[in-house]
Order: sequence, then C-alpha cells, then structure tokens
Amino acid sequence: MNKNILKTGVQSYIVKNKSTDILSVLLKKPIFEAVSNQEVAQQLEARKKSEKKLPTWFGHANIYYPHKLNIEQTSSEVTARYKSQLVSGKSLVDATGGLGVDSYFFSRKINKVFHCEIDENLSEIAAHNFKVLGATNIATIPTDGIQFLKDAQTGFDWIYLDPSRRNELKGKVFRLSDCRPNFLESMPLLFSKTDNILLKTSPFLDISAGIGALQFVKDIHIVAVKNEVKELLWVLEKGYYAEITVKTINFTKDRSGSTEKKGPLIEDSTENIHTGNVDTAPKKAETFDFPLSSAREAVARYSLPLSYLYEPNAAILKSGAFKLLAERHEVYKLHEHTHLYTSSSLIHFPGRRFRVNAVVPYTKKGVKRLHLEKANVATRNFPESVARIRAKHHIGDGGDVFLFFATGCHGRAMLLRCSKIEPFHQNPNF
Repeated sequence: MNKNILKTGVQSYIVKNKSTDILSVLLKKPIFEAVSNQEVAQQLEARKKSEKKLPTWFGHANIYYPHKLNIEQTSSEVTARYKSQLVSGKSLVDATGGLGVDSYFFSRKINKVFHCEIDENLSEIAAHNFKVLGATNIATIPTDGIQFLKDAQTGFDWIYLDPSRRNELKGKVFRLSDCRPNFLESMPLLFSKTDNILLKTSPFLDISAGIGALQFVKDIHIVAVKNEVKELLWVLEKGYYAEITVKTINFTKDRSGSTEKKGPLIEDSTENIHTGNVDTAPKKAETFDFPLSSAREAVARYSLPLSYLYEPNAAILKSGAFKLLAERHEVYKLHEHTHLYTSSSLIHFPGRRFRVNAVVPYTKKGVKRLHLEKANVATRNFPESVARIRAKHHIGDGGDVFLFFATGCHGRAMLLRCSKIEPFHQNPNF
C-alpha cells in the first residue's frame, strides 16, 4: 500500500479524471514523484468499477482502491446489505475478509467484527477504508481466517465464509471441495467456535449437492440482482435437523432506474425483508420463500397459452420450485419442462409479465404470418437456439415485441408473440 496515493494532489487527480482513458495515463510522462503512473491507472480503473457496485466507497474521499480484480470479486453493496440482515449478536468472524465490504455491513449489526485477510496489503487497505468510513468496531487481522479460529480462546456468535472459487490457474471452480480454504475439512473446528455459520458459495452450485455436502442446513438464500443470480447463501445452525427453508429474492430497479443509491450510504430498514415489513432502501424486491418439502410435494396444472404469460425471475428458477410457483399463484404451466406460466386474468407475479397477443405453431409459414423484422427473442424448452432462430427467420434484435419459442403442453413447438406489462410500483412480499 503506497500511502502517497492518499496525498491531496493525487486524490484530486483521481477524482477529476474519472473518465480518462487508462492507456493515456500509462503513456504519459510521470505525473507524480512518489506514485507511478501504473498505480494512478490502477486507482482510476478500480474506482470506476466501484461507482455502481460500491457507491459508499465511491462516494467517500480518500478511499484507497485495491487491484480491479478485488473489486470484481467482492460482494456488491446490495448483496452485502442483505447478508447483514441474516446475522445478529455481539461478535462475528469474517474468515475470508477480502476488501471488507461484507465486514463493513456486518459491523452495522454486530458489536465486534473480526476481518481476517491473509493478504497483508489487502488487509492494510481494508483497515484504512474502514477508518475512512467510520467503522470503528472492525478489527483487521492480517492472517488466515481458519488459523485465527484455531488460535482463538473464545467463541463467536457467527462465522462468515466466502471461500475463493478459483484454482491455482485462476480458473473458476464450483465444487465445495475445490474452494480455498477447504472449509469442509474445517467444519468440526468451525462448529467448536460458533453455533451459526453463514456461507457464500458459487451461484452455480447445485442446491441438492450443497445440502448433501453440508451439515445443519437451516436456510438457503438465493440472491439475484436485476434478474441475475449473484449469491447462494447457506445458514448453518449447529444441531439443526428440521425443515430447510429456501428464500429467494430478486432486487430490481427502483423508480429512478437504479438498484443502488449513489453517494454515501443512507440508512435503510431492511431488517425483516422476509417478514412483510416495508423495505425503504432504494430498490424493490421480489421474494418467494418456501419450505423445501413443499416444492417436492407441489402439483402443477398445465394449459396452452391464455391471455397472460409469466416468466419467473432468476432466483426462483435457481430454486427449482417450478410446480410450487404454479400452485401458489394459481397459474398454469405451459409444459412440465417449459418454465413459463399463463392465466386468463392478470396477477401479481415475481418476475416479468406479458400480454399474449398471438400464438402460432412453429413453422416457417407461422413465423412469416407475424411479419417480424425485429424483436426480443427467448427460447424455453425448445430445440433451436436464439441465434439459429434469428438467422433462420431474419429477425433483428430489439423493439417492443417479445417472442417466446417454447414447447406447449401438447408437446409441440409454438411461438408466442407478447407485449411486456410494466411491473407494479409497490414492493409486496410475494
């Protein structure tokens, strides 16, 4: 950590040149004596990546930015704030601290947070930023989190783990046993130090595989932002053997078009987002929660397309509760393996809603009848790819028309021409 970067002149340059081309900075003559152009470029690039993902950091002066890869790998403020609502008590160990975004938000709910980061430089950067942000109840410890827990003489209310999902060749891994640290080997140690573990795994991890590999699973949280699954979270409670609850949430844009508030953090009231309390944070949330057994026992009804079509959000699709969704909302599925839903009357639904304007068999003649030059194209349980369909039928991208190529309950391919219905503006608990 080069503390000369924090000097007023350097900081002023970084703020004023937010949109400057990085290559032009690298090719300039040396701008500052004690700070290389490469270091300046790194700060500019990392700060730019933080603007939407970490608006609290971006909105404060004198923040020291790590390498851009650390920014890319860290939690966003939206997901970090959500995680902070899952913990409580007096003490928490963030055993895989990183840049410290999660630790910062945990510190707003927990009396004392221990941020463990084996990379001494990153630990120093996190400590500096915590001070700038006024988070005085975080202890930064430049050591391996598992070793810290081995040496600890006391227990903790919570342990948080976000193990690295990259191997030595920087390739991504998805199996729990391939993560670093290999927390599965450390489970006896972890549960000797706490009764509660919050674990973040790859969003691509198969949920059934996770349940089979982990002990004492109480809750599974599937967190999506703007319809992209970002985090798969596991709440483990020592000695818990009862029903597992799955909680899905999709943070969508607020009315101003942003999922996150720019500038310094504004206090919110997301304390009980799954209990029906109103969320006054600058975002809307679609939630769908269920006991795991209810998804296995649910029975869906099937129908050809009716007046309205519904596409579940990504968090629900990840959960696999396809039949339960149909049962709860009293809608029909188009086919057992076509995860689109339909109804005669418009309903509230956790996902996108469409008006069905036309349904035709999938034939060259049927597609031609719709006179399409461009459209938004999607496939569901369909033998051809979007790219193939566009090339085959000369359909450009964009516009207000939405085309769904899908298999219906009769087992035949069909084409649905739809128009999108804007979502409700209130933020109910679905």
